Amino acid sequence: MTSICVIFDLDGTLIDSEGLCNQAFLDLLPQLSDTVESLIQRYRGKKLASILADLEGRLCQNLPDAFEQHYRQRVAELISSELKPMPGVLEMLEVTNFPRCIASSGPPLKIRQALQVSGLAPYFGDSIFSSYEVGSWKPEPGLFQYAAKAMGFMPCQCAVVEDSEVGIEAATAAGMKAFQYVRNGETLSCRAGDGVLFDDMSQLPQLLAHFANNAQPIVPEDAAR
Repeated sequence: MTSICVIFDLDGTLIDSEGLCNQAFLDLLPQLSDTVESLIQRYRGKKLASILADLEGRLCQNLPDAFEQHYRQRVAELISSELKPMPGVLEMLEVTNFPRCIASSGPPLKIRQALQVSGLAPYFGDSIFSSYEVGSWKPEPGLFQYAAKAMGFMPCQCAVVEDSEVGIEAATAAGMKAFQYVRNGETLSCRAGDGVLFDDMSQLPQLLAHFANNAQPIVPEDAAR
């Protein structure tokens, strides 16, 4: 079995946070007529700056200068009181023994709070990578490439577990194997590359083991001569 690294997205993949993040928009912008579900579909995996720009366009008004600060405060409040891991995640992490890390578009403070509240922090330690620190947002491949290098793996040795289309695009662009988590009867599809769809976290350990068994081992340059 070839050694692989598993790079996990966080929001909507390991933690049930997307509803909370979008509820914060509805709490702060009562003029929005959207449902939480429609906002999740519209903004899944998107950079916050892009979301705020879209909201301004839809509302035909500029958001207050302090809106982002108030939004992050509201999200933090909701996370602290309501956040839970996605179904089956804790059990999956218990039996998945490959090196692993988090690669999230969220800011580091939010990532660490979410991991603590959800009980996932012990499974990742300091192996946490944020777009805000790396300077690359999905669907750009930079965040995943940075995480792989920091973990000591080549892209072809990395499995990316994501729920969003932009995350799958980023994984494919980075030359990594994409595993897309589909939940709640959604009909997402891996549009790029040869990604693998799954809808139950209990399926993931076997899928990762299959990838590890079939991944090409990396031969050191000296050994190949």
